[in-house]
Amino acid sequence: MSNEQSTGWTGGQDAFGDFAPGLVHYTDKVLFDEVWEREGLSKRDRSLVTVAALTAMGKTDQLRFHLDFARKNGVTEDELKEAILHLTFYTGWPNGMGAMTVAKEIFGSEA
Repeated sequence: MSNEQSTGWTGGQDAFGDFAPGLVHYTDKVLFDEVWEREGLSKRDRSLVTVAALTAMGKTDQLRFHLDFARKNGVTEDELKEAILHLTFYTGWPNGMGAMTVAKEIFGSEA
């Protein structure tokens, strides 16, 4: 994919600037400009899959971003809470509790 097709995503640049240029490139140009823009899944579906994967692995730092990103991609807070509840039984209670704690922090802070 060429630079002309860039989504303008700068999350990697915002996070790391010149500190980790390789990670910036792969985050901004490959992950968000290429993978997230593929036609095979909607962004909404990609968000649900990503939330599921991060919950399963207990990756709450990344989950903070992706819960909010999922809402921007059309997933409702109720759907995200239900997904986390469902995942709790398949991914382990501590992972589900950690994910729901993050969701409460994010969604509750905006109430």
